[in-house]
Amino acid sequence: MTHAFELARTRVTLFEALLRARDARGGKYKILEDHERKPLSYDDIVRAAFALGGKLDTLIKKRETAGVMLPTGAGCAVTFFALQAIGRTPAMLNFTAGIMNIRSAIEQANVRKILTSRTFIKLAKLEALEAELKKHATLIYLEDVRKSIDFGDKVIALVKGSFPRLFAAKGSPDDTAVILFTSGSYGTPKGAVLSHANLVANAEQGYAHVPFEPDWSFFSPLPMFHSFGLLGGVLLPLFTGHKTFLFPSPLAVKEIPKLIKDSGSNVFFATDTFAQQYARNADDEDMKCIRLMVLGAERVKPETRELYMKRFGVELLEGYGATEASPLISVNVPGRNRYGTVGQFVPAIEWRLETVPGIEGGKRLFVRGPNVMRGYLDPTKPFGIDLLPQGWHDTGDVVDVDEDGYIRILGRVKRFAKWFVVRGSLNAVEGYASQVWPHNTHAAVALPDSRKGERIILFTDLDGAEVGQLSAWAKDNGASELAIPKRIVPIEEIPVLGSGKIDSVVLQRMAAERFAEAKAAWRQLLSRRRCPATYYTKNPGAEAGA
Repeated sequence: MTHAFELARTRVTLFEALLRARDARGGKYKILEDHERKPLSYDDIVRAAFALGGKLDTLIKKRETAGVMLPTGAGCAVTFFALQAIGRTPAMLNFTAGIMNIRSAIEQANVRKILTSRTFIKLAKLEALEAELKKHATLIYLEDVRKSIDFGDKVIALVKGSFPRLFAAKGSPDDTAVILFTSGSYGTPKGAVLSHANLVANAEQGYAHVPFEPDWSFFSPLPMFHSFGLLGGVLLPLFTGHKTFLFPSPLAVKEIPKLIKDSGSNVFFATDTFAQQYARNADDEDMKCIRLMVLGAERVKPETRELYMKRFGVELLEGYGATEASPLISVNVPGRNRYGTVGQFVPAIEWRLETVPGIEGGKRLFVRGPNVMRGYLDPTKPFGIDLLPQGWHDTGDVVDVDEDGYIRILGRVKRFAKWFVVRGSLNAVEGYASQVWPHNTHAAVALPDSRKGERIILFTDLDGAEVGQLSAWAKDNGASELAIPKRIVPIEEIPVLGSGKIDSVVLQRMAAERFAEAKAAWRQLLSRRRCPATYYTKNPGAEAGA
């Protein structure tokens, strides 16, 4: 069932959007559940938000940004809406990003208070991070806050929950609702400033674009610090009246398929990597209740599609988004699913393409719309925000858009390596590897090369992968030999971020370290042979065994 997109419906705050859904579904409707299996109604969420918010109001100053470092679950959702109820801005912290990136995030957002949980820190083994964060901010443990909520506080929350519009903080749809940080897959994460209207608009865009049935329920193991975890797993279903089941980690590959079956969930979001792992650990009946499964963040492999259709009768839909766009930009839908693309633009998205020098067959994508952020955090700019020029966001992605409006992602501009005078896609390199070894995960990076522009290194979790096998496949299938890596590095596991994206920063560092080691070993070998120093200047590639 599709719904018309109405821009006027987006001009509300997040808390008002929650109340609007409560009015439509009824306050007693059980809308949210997590792994603890204690369903919450709309009334439960609103009252809990007021109870917790009443305490946080005395701990967090007005107009102060509060860091939130919690796992996906009912507790995180209630904390998020508690901050909305009292007019505070949450900055969702990626606790998997590493100490350096998290420290950068809290500095960008000027976070002085961080909401977290002792239980979570212990279970996630984040004690080292906890100790570091205490040097820069005050940690507020929710266990302590909840213990301080007495009978009187609960009575007040009950009253406020009965007249929520009277007691909730007043704000504009254009006020900052949340700060989310980009994945940092290619560098330091940047703080995206998203307004209430941005997020409500994206929920409405998704609801208008995808034919959700009224009785479908959602299942989301994606972290709430990730834009798709927040929007797709929490805000969209809560605002549209669809039950949602939250799970604290996508890494529980054995538990999640069973919970999908037990909860009877119909809508599921994941990445290709995780989807493959879920399928391998699932019984044949575990995921047959799924009616709509959307994959993003990485290319969906043909073998993944075949696996889900064969085992579960589930058609995989590939989508595309960006933190800066709240995040949904496009997605395939049932009946209009075009493999190899990420679907068509959601309603109200404006887009344009710009030529990138040296890249053929695709252009750089810019987007603008009601879901696109105000800008990035920047303390040197007025109001601390580097506003987008005329509202246009440069996605940094090279795409092709066909005559029917379907988008094909060719890769990030940063993922195009220069081979002599030609620029080629690292995504293509990974695609070639997937053709040869379809049951494994591969990731390509580029290192500077004085003779060739850039040298391609392929990481894989397949032990025994050889360059010769790739070269033979390329020759047989008419693929460019220039896109064949000169070196393949087997590693036990391809590193991924908390969002499920491949961690290109870690791989780039690993490649540089291995290249440096090889270079040093080559120098040492040649020195033993007493090669003249002029050899290196005349043959710069020889240092690395080129």
